[in-house]
Amino acid sequence: MIASVAGKVTAIAPDGAVIEVGGVGILTHCTPGTLATLRMGEQARLSTSLVVREESLTLYGFATDDERAVFELLQTASGVGPKLALAMLAVHTPNTLRVAVAAADVKALTQVPGIGQKGAQRIILELKDRLGTPEEAVNAALNGERRVAVWRDQVHSGLVGLGYSSKDADEAIAAVEPDADAEVAAGRQPQVAALLKAALRSLSIR
Repeated sequence: MIASVAGKVTAIAPDGAVIEVGGVGILTHCTPGTLATLRMGEQARLSTSLVVREESLTLYGFATDDERAVFELLQTASGVGPKLALAMLAVHTPNTLRVAVAAADVKALTQVPGIGQKGAQRIILELKDRLGTPEEAVNAALNGERRVAVWRDQVHSGLVGLGYSSKDADEAIAAVEPDADAEVAAGRQPQVAALLKAALRSLSIR
């Protein structure tokens, strides 16, 4: 699974963006809210979910890990595919969806194009005990952001202290970010020493 992509934004369209990673432009389909956080020519990181079909491989990108998690959970409900799940996140935030499902708010779900009353009732029935509570999601997101901020700052400072430019440090951090993401996803604090060594290796082989 491709858990995230990080690189320069080279194109933005109404339904997605292209992120350049290692010289390869990767198309990611995104909600309008996620696209609004991106700027042409600037560095960006998106949490991603790869949807595999016989005829295609489609990558969906999200501003947060929580959005990706909800996107994947929504698809476990009958009749909800990736396009409808993305549409739901285009209309509602993850926590708004949690509140709507927990409160059996059919009206809120039917605001999403493609979801009728019966479909909304089915989604509520199948996902009511699976999406979690808004409070749990907020706490998890905050904890993850704190862990990411700590390792990023320490690795960046370490590389600059060794004589590398800030730009080189940013590129090295992007190279080791998938390893750190895996640690955060597992609920562990990323090990700064190991990430710094990996970042140095990435700089030495360029």
